[in-house]
Amino acid sequence: MPVRKSQSGQVGRGKGFGLGLAVVSAFAFGGSGVAAKPLIEAGLDPLHVVWLRVAGAALVMLPLTVRHRALLRERPALLAGFGLLGVAGVQAFYFASISRIPVGVALLVEYLAPALVLGWVRFVQRRPVTRAAAVGVILAVGGLACVVEVWAGLSFDALGLLLALGAACCQVGYFVLSDQGSDSGDRAPDPLGVIAYGLLVGAAVLTVVARPWNMDWAVLAGTADMDGTPVSAGLLLVWIVLVATVVAYVTGVVSVRRLSPQVAGVVACLEAVVATVLAWFLLGEHLSAPQIVGGAVVLAGAFIAQSSAPAKTSAEPVASGGPERELSARGNVA
Repeated sequence: MPVRKSQSGQVGRGKGFGLGLAVVSAFAFGGSGVAAKPLIEAGLDPLHVVWLRVAGAALVMLPLTVRHRALLRERPALLAGFGLLGVAGVQAFYFASISRIPVGVALLVEYLAPALVLGWVRFVQRRPVTRAAAVGVILAVGGLACVVEVWAGLSFDALGLLLALGAACCQVGYFVLSDQGSDSGDRAPDPLGVIAYGLLVGAAVLTVVARPWNMDWAVLAGTADMDGTPVSAGLLLVWIVLVATVVAYVTGVVSVRRLSPQVAGVVACLEAVVATVLAWFLLGEHLSAPQIVGGAVVLAGAFIAQSSAPAKTSAEPVASGGPERELSARGNVA
């Protein structure tokens, strides 16, 4: 339920609660890649891992689709677009990219999304952006050049980088769709209903693309290697579905209702830090000094770009999510 601006005490408590939820969302999204990569390396196709994640979360959120079934009639295009881009597209591209490049690098590449969103705002919607926001974009691109070590002749897997960029582009569509209905005030679509139907649409699309009936289901009954330590594959899947998807999306969308998109986006920058640190300690993916510096510059650019973006005077976006990385708190959708 939207926060009533006239009640200053409730607004203050609401923002504090929203900030806590945004932090939880960033941490939950940040843990998706380190749990998914061992499953991929154990023999599961990246698309199958994405399908398991999205289908499992859709099953958990299924009761909400019944409660908000009116959205099917009122906002079918929004639900379809959110499911295709914000759920299926982001997750599929991200999981495919981490099968070829380090988790931290893939997520940092996704942080080009805020820069791309500003480009959409400036050149497609023809709305002004601040000079500081443009500086943030330049910093993000320059930092990305350090992350991928362009001076080494793009030694990183080119396809892996393109897949990560695909995830960033899908996030642009996700951000744009998040604005739909935000100027409707109390009539804005319930964000939990949008998330629930988005997961359902994403699961349906991924079922056709991933063809899970060809999956090696036996992998889920065994163990996966996490930097030399065997971990139950089923436990990793439970983490991905319940924590890195359901908890991450729900806390993210509730937090964006209580915070401005800019504040929620800044907090979401923690996701990249969490993912990189976890990948370092749990997967042994050590980054070089220039990559660490470049990652810091990417995050600084994202911080400046998002915090300098003009505030909206209408209601907040209807949904948020992910990866992982965002103008409105949210998952790698990672």
